[in-house]
Amino acid sequence: MGRIVAVCVSANKGERKKNIGRGMLIANHGLEGDAHAGPWHRQVSLLAMESIAKMQAKGLKVGPGDFAENLTTEGIDLVSLPVGTKLKIGDRVLTEVTQIGKECHSRCAIYRQAGDCVMPREGIFVAVLEGGPVQVGDRIEVIDPGTE
Repeated sequence: MGRIVAVCVSANKGERKKNIGRGMLIANHGLEGDAHAGPWHRQVSLLAMESIAKMQAKGLKVGPGDFAENLTTEGIDLVSLPVGTKLKIGDRVLTEVTQIGKECHSRCAIYRQAGDCVMPREGIFVAVLEGGPVQVGDRIEVIDPGTE
């Protein structure tokens, strides 16, 4: 089981996100107030703190939100989750993994600084099936498909 260490939003696409500590996930939309939210398959992005630590080890001063992820997590191996995996966040929210990684069309500032960026390989995207509040400290549970 994992947990949320940051809930991040940005007003515009292509910029770092700011940790707001708590937010509202809206079914079939994403994180309220975030530029990337909408009725598509990449409604909410997740990146593990363990992935961010890899970039910190390269000397970068980066943290939650700097990779434009909505939810920074810890204690869960996000990239090992197959597409279709359901995640329960907190008491009410239910999401489904829709994409692992992404194509990086243009080299971001992180890539230019370090020669690498973890989000295209280790970030995941989910669709919100059942919305509700999320906040730092909420648990993230992988739902076994056999128990739904």
